[in-house]
Amino acid sequence: MLIVALTGGIGAGKSQVAKYFHQLGSYVFDADQLARAAIERGSKGFDEVVTTFGDQILKDGDIDRRKLGEIIFADPTAKAKLEAIVHPEVKRLFEEAKNSLPLDAILIYEIPLLTEANERKRFDYAITVEADVETRTKRLKERGLASHEIVGRMAAQASREERVSYCDFVIENQGDQDALLRKVEDIWQNVLLPLSKTPGK
Repeated sequence: MLIVALTGGIGAGKSQVAKYFHQLGSYVFDADQLARAAIERGSKGFDEVVTTFGDQILKDGDIDRRKLGEIIFADPTAKAKLEAIVHPEVKRLFEEAKNSLPLDAILIYEIPLLTEANERKRFDYAITVEADVETRTKRLKERGLASHEIVGRMAAQASREERVSYCDFVIENQGDQDALLRKVEDIWQNVLLPLSKTPGK
């Protein structure tokens, strides 16, 4: 099995790239989806988060992720506490899901904080999706994020230079979807498929 990390700054277009990889035949896991599952109501993670942060983060009995996000992006200590709850459970869910796949699978793992979490060693190959700040900001505003939220979330992530130096390949995504698809097809055909057939992978 070839396990590929797919990262990039918020608003760069990771999810679109992951969608194209899936269309080409890969399996795709999303770290954010696993993180949500890790603190769903009824889970051990849910109880730990509510105990740690209090009822202020609840809305209609569920965790208000926007409220929780505001807290952790404003307070590094709170962020570390949340990560200590969520990260071990995300890793467990990842391993559980991975073990259900065929042995010859190509698995794309969409992981926004690859660099920050120092997780490169878990993967056979790493790709970062990049776009300029103006393009990313425009996309995030279209998603409904306020300017101060965008600035805070970008500041909380690694820099472009850090991501690029940490990864094996860079996909530039400034907005043309057809061009983006061609780039994804190119790396699929010329890099990932050959790597997946390399002995030992």
